[in-house]
Amino acid sequence: MNLVIRRARPDEAGVVLSLIKELADYEKLSHEVEATEAMIAAALFTDNPRLFCDVAEWNGEVAGFAVWFVNFSTFSGRSGIYLEDLFVRPAVRGKGIGKALLSHLAKECVANNWSRLQWSVLDWNEPSIAFYKSFGAVLMDEWTICKVAGPALSALAQEQR
Repeated sequence: MNLVIRRARPDEAGVVLSLIKELADYEKLSHEVEATEAMIAAALFTDNPRLFCDVAEWNGEVAGFAVWFVNFSTFSGRSGIYLEDLFVRPAVRGKGIGKALLSHLAKECVANNWSRLQWSVLDWNEPSIAFYKSFGAVLMDEWTICKVAGPALSALAQEQR
């Protein structure tokens, strides 16, 4: 086993976008991908990035990634990590790569005294749910994710007080 987890490099914006598209295909959400290579590069590779990407290499080949950002819990009074995307290419699943990426992020939280590592999972994605539960992840079924986007976002932005 030759697994390396490292931060994505500026010349890998196209690789990151490719992984995003592969994840979108898996989640049956390809129609929602609007990101371009330039957008990914601008988000990840600035002087003070707000978005981070860790890449997993298996035997020298990109095998997966974790895209994340720092969030904040008002209840704990500390920051944490929100994992936006975790993806391991199907050909290399079952080798511990996904768990290694999550462990890597957990270490980032512990090293920074951050309070949590948090993410969402589609309710139909039973293999991922079982995987997450296998190491103690708690599904927060009492919470519902809300999103305002597109025309609804524009309309909300126009609201007057």
